[in-house]
Amino acid sequence: MKNVSLSMKKIKNNLMSEFNKILNDEEFKEYIDKLQIPYEELSKYTSILEECKQEYYNCKNCKSLLECSNKIEGYSYMPINEKGIKFCYKTCKYKKKLDDSTKYLKNVYSFNIPSSIKEANMKDIYKTDKNRIEIIKYLINFIDEYLDHKETKGLFIYGNFGCGKTYLVSAMFNELAKHNIKSSIIFWPEYLRMLKASFGNNQEFDNNYERIKKTPLLLIDDLGAENTTPWGRDEILCPILQYRMENNLPTFITSNLNIEALESHFSISKDGVSDIKARRIIERINQLTYFKEMISKNLRK
Repeated sequence: MKNVSLSMKKIKNNLMSEFNKILNDEEFKEYIDKLQIPYEELSKYTSILEECKQEYYNCKNCKSLLECSNKIEGYSYMPINEKGIKFCYKTCKYKKKLDDSTKYLKNVYSFNIPSSIKEANMKDIYKTDKNRIEIIKYLINFIDEYLDHKETKGLFIYGNFGCGKTYLVSAMFNELAKHNIKSSIIFWPEYLRMLKASFGNNQEFDNNYERIKKTPLLLIDDLGAENTTPWGRDEILCPILQYRMENNLPTFITSNLNIEALESHFSISKDGVSDIKARRIIERINQLTYFKEMISKNLRK
């Protein structure tokens, strides 16, 4: 028993010896002392505290989030006193500033949309091409009218690949998100695939479908790029458009097809020619949007 006691005492002494090396750093010692935890307890965590010390100084000497050298960018691993010592990640001032400046993006739900589109900003939009000016003016005016609770229609924007159709609408949605306006942007072909994959899980299917149908602002991106099926056209798209039309919910659509080509696209499916059902889709789009052509240089090159 005596040998065991001596062994335990030696271990404690070794722990304290290692811990005291940390305390040679007066600045970090001051930080540790604010925890008001006995040194004997802290000495059990010397190796972790060494890590905390390094991250503490990384943060102290850091000048921007881009320079972060901690294990998790924007966070430092630090001890806290919650009825004893615990360790957690603390957000740095640069990460907190970034989070505060972009928290409005949480008001925009997006599905299968690139990050460059998600973070679109009105001040960054390309304005030198006269072919874009009319649409840009409409979107700026839409912001004012929507915030003033005036009824206004969305746009059906058709034009060449990569000319910035989706970016423009996303930038407008992000501007409205700063006023706590919620919106959704979905890449239509992948959205249909996702819905089909959720068959058998009624709750998941209903959540994904109802979110899009009832969202205050909606952008259906790349309509016409999907393979036309009676299910996608008649059971998904048509009810969404019908609901939004009946409830005056602004809807925006982008496509590489003009409205005539889109009608032809919807009239051809595996069950043959469905001209009436295609016309039904186009009539609802006509009620919900103004048609605007945008032909511009491919900005994705």
